[in-house]
Amino acid sequence: MNSTEATGRLLEAAEELFYAHGVQAIGMDAVRERSGVSLKRLYQCFPAKNDLVEAYLLRRDERWRRSLREFVHARGDDPLTVFDWLKSWFAEPGFRGCAFINSFGEFGEPAPGIAAAIRKHKDEVRAYLRGLVSGQNLADQLFALVEGATVLAAITGNPGEADTAREAAKVLLAAQG
Repeated sequence: MNSTEATGRLLEAAEELFYAHGVQAIGMDAVRERSGVSLKRLYQCFPAKNDLVEAYLLRRDERWRRSLREFVHARGDDPLTVFDWLKSWFAEPGFRGCAFINSFGEFGEPAPGIAAAIRKHKDEVRAYLRGLVSGQNLADQLFALVEGATVLAAITGNPGEADTAREAAKVLLAAQG
């Protein structure tokens, strides 16, 4: 198995395990076992667990934002469709909230690379919203609604939290005229 294939398998296993059970609860042996990659190859690809966590978050960020962008773009780049996408994500089996918020919560003060991956995700989501609406203030308010709906949906298990946030977003968008 070459390094690229091993890395892909390790990241798939890490994402599945870390998101379902938490980063701190999963050791490198569990990732190795789930991936089928040898321990030697695992440590060649990711010398430390923090390296694997950072790579997992960066990969998840890319896939998450791409899915959101494609969904919203297919619906005319209407900012309200962000909340429709959120609702479908919240309804997915195994939804456990935001991997980035969860990781930050688990680590408290995460390692610099992990903290940077978390900040990158949040900064990129905020920047995406700024591209959908005119006005930084409005985009920041929508971002707060996205984040709040995500946390509430994880806590309550109710995908309808996205509908509540969508209604608030409608009011904000209408006020902007």
